[in-house]
Amino acid sequence: MKIKPFELERYFAKHEFSAKYLLSSSDCEPLLLSDILEMADTESLELWQNLKLAYTESTGHPLLKHEIAKLHSSITPDQINVMVPEEAIFVAMNCILEKGDHVVTTFPGYQSLYEIANSLGCEISKWQPEIRDGWHFDLQKLKSLIRKETKLVVINFPHNPTGATVSAKEFKEIIELCRKNNTLLFSDEMYRFLEYNSDIRLPSASDLYENAISLFGMSKSFALPGLRIGWLSSKNKNLMQKISEFKDYTTICNNAPGEILSIIALQNKEKIIKRNLQIISNNLQLLDLFFKRRKELFEWKPPVAGTISFTKLKVDIPVSRFCKDLVEQQKTMLLPATVYGFEGNYFRIGFARKNLNDGIGQLEKFLASNKL
Repeated sequence: MKIKPFELERYFAKHEFSAKYLLSSSDCEPLLLSDILEMADTESLELWQNLKLAYTESTGHPLLKHEIAKLHSSITPDQINVMVPEEAIFVAMNCILEKGDHVVTTFPGYQSLYEIANSLGCEISKWQPEIRDGWHFDLQKLKSLIRKETKLVVINFPHNPTGATVSAKEFKEIIELCRKNNTLLFSDEMYRFLEYNSDIRLPSASDLYENAISLFGMSKSFALPGLRIGWLSSKNKNLMQKISEFKDYTTICNNAPGEILSIIALQNKEKIIKRNLQIISNNLQLLDLFFKRRKELFEWKPPVAGTISFTKLKVDIPVSRFCKDLVEQQKTMLLPATVYGFEGNYFRIGFARKNLNDGIGQLEKFLASNKL
């Protein structure tokens, strides 16, 4: 299989562990192992203490799938397959798509959501947002992109990297478009439950449409990226069977400690999500103050959900150079839009880490030393 380098991940590989301040991280402040174990009830703690490091059930621990099902309104544990989030995208795309298929996808986005399809020889149409009062995905554009032969629509709400979402009405329209056209829908829901106003939270696509497949996991909303635990859910029995069979050639099964820690975290999901939203809320206030002070340099459109946003650099400096100089001079990392293959002088900024204010301070020093 020939596939292009994953530009975002290559950029992180180069800078994530050498930069002191990560101003572009998409995960919430990671929880400590001790934090999770302190939340465990007697039964869960016993699971952890008596954990045998053997092979696990291929589709996931039954108790974990039981907890995952609680995040849904109609998905049952047998309609869930637990795997690494990135693996889930790779496996699903390979099970759904063939050379020549037409795919419509939100863009910019996490590269594997469209690059795997591209590597398989599919034709890709990109549904791009526009800036109105913040980033917005226009449904009329989506309608113009979907064809009679469209095999798959890929969506990601809340959206990486803009922090945009669609209304419940628009979401239902997307599903009805797919249903009417008999098109499969892949819904990346990795930032679900991180809406700043819970009234705008969308249901899981897999609850609403029999030919939808939803991706979720522990990395973003639950602040546990190091567990490498995610999952796919769908009512499409045939597709989920294909996914199980394909997974036999990837990881086969999941890591046992990660599954038990995920069970404990999901049993305490309200507490964890509340903690993460509080960090985000505090940091958004800091960013608002900073961008108001430097409005001649940056065009800041506050997002409505998630941990990241896409901000415009207004000065006549290529954003890739700006980010390169920042990480080299101040050991502070921002993510240029170039890693998304997106045209425009934008960068991704993340705001769910506790040391955001320190990172802003380093950015201020950088601006001052470069007379910006």
